[in-house]
Amino acid sequence: MEIDTMIESARELIKPFRVTDRQSFRLKDFEPADTLDLNSEDKPRAKEGLAAGIEVLAKLQEKLYAQNRWAVLVIFQAMDTAGKDSVIKHVMSGVNPQGCQVHSFKAPSGEELDHDYLWRCARRLPERGIIGLFNRSYYEETLVVRVHPELLEKQKLPPELVTKNIWKERFQDIRKFERYLTRNGIVIRKFYLHLSKKEQKKRFLERIDKLEKNWKFSMNDVHEREHWDEYMEAYEDMIRHTSTKQAPWYIVPADNKWFTHLIVAAALVDLLASLDLKYPKLSKEELKQLDEAKETLLTVK
Repeated sequence: MEIDTMIESARELIKPFRVTDRQSFRLKDFEPADTLDLNSEDKPRAKEGLAAGIEVLAKLQEKLYAQNRWAVLVIFQAMDTAGKDSVIKHVMSGVNPQGCQVHSFKAPSGEELDHDYLWRCARRLPERGIIGLFNRSYYEETLVVRVHPELLEKQKLPPELVTKNIWKERFQDIRKFERYLTRNGIVIRKFYLHLSKKEQKKRFLERIDKLEKNWKFSMNDVHEREHWDEYMEAYEDMIRHTSTKQAPWYIVPADNKWFTHLIVAAALVDLLASLDLKYPKLSKEELKQLDEAKETLLTVK
C-alpha cells in the first residue's frame, strides 16, 4: 500500500474516536468493545494493517528526528489493565529508540509534592525531534486526586486556594499549558483507553491465575474498582473540559487489544503526516563538502 493511501486510511479510521465537540461529549456514547466493521475473523487483517502502520510511523519518526523542529507528546490515561504498557510496546516497536522517550508517572514523591502539580511532567517533556510518551500524566490530578480528596491535602496548598471550583481551575490551567506547548512546537495527542468493567475483571483474574502475570496484580487495584462510577464521571468531565483542537482526546475502545493498537498507531501516523516532515536540505557549501569527502574516500585507500 502506498504511504499516501495508508495515511488517508488512518485518517478515516480514527475519525469516530476523536472528541471534536466538547459540549456534547458523553462517555456512554463510546463502546469499549467497538471494533467498527471488523470482527474476530478480521484480526489477521488488522494485524497486517498495524504492521504497515508501524512501518510508516518509523519512516515519519526518522524525518521528525532529522528535521529537529517539532516534538510530539503522547499521553495515555486509563483504568488499570486497560493496556497502556501494551500499546506503547506494540505501537512503538518499529521506532528508533533514540527518538523516543517513555515516562511512567506513579504516586508523587515528597519532592514532587513540594512543587506545583504540573512540575514533574513539565520536567519530562520531549525535546525537538523526539516522541515523548506519558504513561499517566498531570491528568491524574483531576482523576485520582478528585476521587480521593484526601490526596489533595498532601499537596500542601494554602486553604484559600482549595475552593469548590478547583477542578474547573485545573482544567483551565491544563488547557492553557497545552496551548503554550503547542505554540512552542510540541504537538499533543491524548488517548483514553476505554475499558469496560467486565473486561477489567477478566484481566484481573488472569493476573491472579497466570504465574507469569502475578507480579502485575495489586490489591489496591481491586479497591479502586469500588470507585468505578466516580472515575467514569471524573474521566468524562476531564475529557469534556480539556479536549481542544490543538490537543484532542481520542476515546479508544480497549476491550480488544488488537483494535486498540490499530487505532493508536493510525492516530500517530495521521499526526506525524500532518507535520509535513522533511529531511533537512543541505546548503551549497555543505553539498560541496560532501562531494569533496566522496572524492577523498574514492581516491585514498
